[in-house]
Amino acid sequence: MRYIWTFIWSLLLSNMMYYVLVSMQGGTYDLVKASIFGVIFAVVISILGEILPSQTEEV
Repeated sequence: MRYIWTFIWSLLLSNMMYYVLVSMQGGTYDLVKASIFGVIFAVVISILGEILPSQTEEV
């Protein structure tokens, strides 16, 4: 379930970020490019979530 939410949020946030950045530059919004970036973003976040330790060790 966490992968589904990661995918959904990454798509939403990447599309929002792409829209804002393209609007600031005066370009046109492209849903396909923004969604591809969102999928790549979701994969990277999922990999980082698995690699990083879930708990820190107390000394």
